[in-house]
Amino acid sequence: MRNHRPARLATVTALTVLAPLTPLAPSALAATAAAAPLVVENPGFEEGTTGWTFTTGTGVATNRPHGGAKLAYLDEGEGKKVSQEIEVPGDGMFDFSAWVATGGTGGTFTARVNGVPAASVDLPARSTYARYTLSRIAVNRGDRLELSFGSGAGWVNVDDLMVSPAAPADPVVSSSDPEIVEMFHWAKRKANSWVQQAGTNGPLNVDERNGTGTGTGVYAPSYWAGYAHRSGYYSRDMAHQLSGASVLGLHEANRAMLGTFAASATEEHGYYPGWSFNFDNRTRLSIDYRGPDSFVREVPATFELVEKANEAYRWSGDSTYVEDSTLWNFYRHATKEFVERHDGAKPNGVAEGTGKGIFAGTASYNEASDEPLAEAGDAIGSQYQAYLAMSALAGSKGDKALSKEFRTKAERLGKYFNSTWSGSGSGADMIRGYTVDGEPLTGWGMENSWFMPMKRILSPGARADAYLDYIDEQAGGSGKPSNIEAISYLPDTFFAYGHNETAWKWMRYVYAQRDIQHPVSKQGPNGDYPEVSYTLLGQTVEGLMGVAPDAPATSLSTRSRLPAGMDWLQIKDIGIGKNTFTLRHDGAGRSTLTNGTGPAAYTWQARFPGNHPKIKVNGKARPAKTSKADGETYSYIEVEVRPGRTVTAETP
Repeated sequence: MRNHRPARLATVTALTVLAPLTPLAPSALAATAAAAPLVVENPGFEEGTTGWTFTTGTGVATNRPHGGAKLAYLDEGEGKKVSQEIEVPGDGMFDFSAWVATGGTGGTFTARVNGVPAASVDLPARSTYARYTLSRIAVNRGDRLELSFGSGAGWVNVDDLMVSPAAPADPVVSSSDPEIVEMFHWAKRKANSWVQQAGTNGPLNVDERNGTGTGTGVYAPSYWAGYAHRSGYYSRDMAHQLSGASVLGLHEANRAMLGTFAASATEEHGYYPGWSFNFDNRTRLSIDYRGPDSFVREVPATFELVEKANEAYRWSGDSTYVEDSTLWNFYRHATKEFVERHDGAKPNGVAEGTGKGIFAGTASYNEASDEPLAEAGDAIGSQYQAYLAMSALAGSKGDKALSKEFRTKAERLGKYFNSTWSGSGSGADMIRGYTVDGEPLTGWGMENSWFMPMKRILSPGARADAYLDYIDEQAGGSGKPSNIEAISYLPDTFFAYGHNETAWKWMRYVYAQRDIQHPVSKQGPNGDYPEVSYTLLGQTVEGLMGVAPDAPATSLSTRSRLPAGMDWLQIKDIGIGKNTFTLRHDGAGRSTLTNGTGPAAYTWQARFPGNHPKIKVNGKARPAKTSKADGETYSYIEVEVRPGRTVTAETP
């Protein structure tokens, strides 16, 4: 969603190059050097027919490419084929994707390994480009891999192939509700198809005004997060996709991308991280960057990246998040100097935007608004979560004083928000921002409305419930965003306060829109906006299943948020740290956890709504404890689950 209003290109293209976060360990370097990337030659047909075999009735054209200047075509009628054979350089498992438009049914996209069909997609009739993927194809060094496109009842246009390494994790959902099974399977396959293959040479600075880019670079661990017609990833999108990426085990890419943003947040740039980067993890996307004084920057992103670094740490257990100086300095600057430097119009400890547009620094993610905001609901909410993340990271680093300092800062900011900043109104009358002249703004602000409850800065209770009802009403009516990626935040918003039915309603809505054309024509259908698939993964695991991992502490907590009509839901092979787990919820009162593989015993905090004096563990009643979170009382039991063991906890 970045940017809704296309940025003007700089008159001079400048490549800002960053140093890598941390060098790879020797073992990783050895593994990388062991095999070259699996590469499709001439994937966008910009070199004409090079690398491909064409039968009669096929060829290369320039009339309607997806990207660049050329495409491959197959005329209507059976028996026509465009194909490429590749000698596989090393063992692995891969996804193969292509953008395809068709004038009728009957076309095919097929992969064969040593002449044997490995996967195939029957292409539907769709005259606009959509992305199709052949998933998790296993190959060995020396295999002959053929990728081919076959003709059908109508013409077929093909462009922009991509090879993705299969994700390290392949979790499987089963349920009494077939819709969530179908949704999760679709989401994990689609999300994996956006993962870049490190070591691949690819274009830089591709965008809607420059279809071939400004050159090439070697891609680093990363995944698409932003428009599919731009050759990079965006801070806002990446922050929202990180939980889904963690579910797929994309920890290396998460760390590398977060490190790239962290390294870019220099004093020269006002401690703002870069808004977008090419997949080389070194150069900024030129469409969003003109120089240190003129680049796209939005206040919430600075804080979200701190919050998401902590989340990545909890999923992966990677000590880099608390040991690496580049990352640590970013957290500290983002939660101190950044706030101090950008707090002039309304000095109150809340970071501000300039009110002068995205190239001068905006307070809100809502780019569709012309409001000259100094402070916004999405910025203050994100700042609150950054303080909590800083407290947690400092605690894990062993700095108790710093941890306490930021816990206190978060509490004070939350109190200020609820007592003063947001006013006393409810629903449409709640304040969601302030202009540069100090004028409070109420009503519907999209991101600067729903981010306030999504970031949990809004105190739970009747006022919060009324505001959530207002958000649901606006988003489902005249205030509905035109872009699906904005709507993808709504499930997170409602799960945050236990409005599980509404959260599930919006998950279903997002999934149902996957084949509808996105408002930005080059983007393809809604389902081909990367954020859609990644967020559905995270919302299934962290939302419906209520999984909160803490790999550094070898612990996790769970709480069922199943909606009515979903009797049970199970996810197999959830990766946390070096272990994998299977979790099943039967309604809201019974949960089963299996510590499937990995070296560590984990402490499981099994949570259940309500006040229960006892909880049964493998059939034996034990005294339960109670607590409160986000306005809801819950009971819980803590139990050690060793590798290979299964534990069931249930309310009597």
